Amino acid sequence: MSRKKTSKSKGGSAPATSALAPATSALPATLGTARPGPEAPPNGPPQPGRSSLGGGSDFYDVAFKVMLVGDSGVGKTCLLVRFKDGAFLAGTFISTVGIDFRNKVLDVDGMKVKLQIWDTAGQERFRSVTHAYYRDAHALLLLYDVTNKASFDSIQAWLTEIQEYAQHDVVLMLLGNKVDSAQERVVKREDGEKLAKEYGLPFMETSAKMGLNVDLAFMAIAKELKQRCMKAPSEPRFQLHDYIKREGRGASCCKP
Repeated sequence: MSRKKTSKSKGGSAPATSALAPATSALPATLGTARPGPEAPPNGPPQPGRSSLGGGSDFYDVAFKVMLVGDSGVGKTCLLVRFKDGAFLAGTFISTVGIDFRNKVLDVDGMKVKLQIWDTAGQERFRSVTHAYYRDAHALLLLYDVTNKASFDSIQAWLTEIQEYAQHDVVLMLLGNKVDSAQERVVKREDGEKLAKEYGLPFMETSAKMGLNVDLAFMAIAKELKQRCMKAPSEPRFQLHDYIKREGRGASCCKP
């Protein structure tokens, strides 16, 4: 298999058998040698092999596109920054305008897997921009804020949108974020689990502030995508749901 090279980025109701449930078919992955290119093309996501933001370089074997979606303010940008840079965006900051992306290379069972992670704006006025990116995404992380009931109530609308615009076999995971704010919680863990089970989705609760389950969420996605792309006929199928249940940590460790 050829090795790749890319620039690092600066920190910067359907039944469970519906198309939203994890599929078993393989997804195309980016393979080849990186070429110099623009930071992001004006009409859609970067093409395979193009460089991302910043200097430096990383080698990788295979690359996938991941999108963070959900209402504005649920913590998509904070989750991405925590995963990419190991930091938390404390205080107030400007909401994402349109769409942004960052790259990170993970070592997945001896293979270098690059995740190109797209951070989307949750506001309705940017929704048409976001739609254009769904079709190229290999995986989607759908977030709600456990301290904001409206963001949880919006999940079904987001799932309908995903079903309309995303690939039918896209890897999809539901995340209940901000569990560090225990005293402000209004959405119970059981409610998130029930909704995820209804749609056949893997589910976990996260905290970008504490780092709870953040790396696990992205690693689980990377493992699933890598296995879909590279699985040998005799190799047992990676069980995404089981992996999350086995490796995930509960919210009890987080304090407000």
